[in-house]
Amino acid sequence: MSELQHDFSGLRAVYVNCTLKRSPEQSHTQGLVDVSASIMAKHGVEVEQVRLIDHDVATGVYLDMTEHGWDRDEWPLLFSRIVQADILVVAGPIWLGDNSSVTKQLIERLYAGSSMTNASGQYVYYGKVGGAIITGNEDGIKHCASNILYSLQHIGYAIPPGADAGWIGEAGPGPSYLDPGSGGPQNEFTQRNTTFMTWNLMHLAAMFKAAGGFPVGGNQRTEWDAGARFDYPEHPNPEYR
Repeated sequence: MSELQHDFSGLRAVYVNCTLKRSPEQSHTQGLVDVSASIMAKHGVEVEQVRLIDHDVATGVYLDMTEHGWDRDEWPLLFSRIVQADILVVAGPIWLGDNSSVTKQLIERLYAGSSMTNASGQYVYYGKVGGAIITGNEDGIKHCASNILYSLQHIGYAIPPGADAGWIGEAGPGPSYLDPGSGGPQNEFTQRNTTFMTWNLMHLAAMFKAAGGFPVGGNQRTEWDAGARFDYPEHPNPEYR
């Protein structure tokens, strides 16, 4: 079959790896991230990868935690790179059936910027696309992905079909994705889901790019604050219920 000919140049993607391992220690999550990122790069997407634990990111729900008692916080710099991207992929491992603490920290810090607005007066993440990659050697891919994808859509990201991919191997303790003999890199289910997720992220991001962002109408925070109600019914007079 012929190679798919698509040009997604002009799109930017950030993969945030929420492994608990500092570089250069091997991250199994990184192994699956690299598969997806290579597809994007092949088709012209500018790809950046961040291993969050390598950075001095404070805990909290404000954009700059140095204004709230922390001595250092690299999040403002990372946030500026993430918010300029068209695609965000949150990747991380499963621990005790749930997302890693670093994944939770990332979601909290993303939430800190969710009240900001873009040039159209919409929330700042509108017109951007989100996905999730999960790895581990215990059950929980769907649980972890649903938590991430719900959180991303809640703050404004658009979620395309099949926006999650992962690998966990057999239930119970066992080899992780990159371990010799794991079968992870050869697993067709994982290969298919990772590929579909990657393409769907690029397609939806390209649609938003071509349209100039998410459609404007009834969703502008700045207009709401100025008094617009976008056909929302008037509140009834409590004296005439």
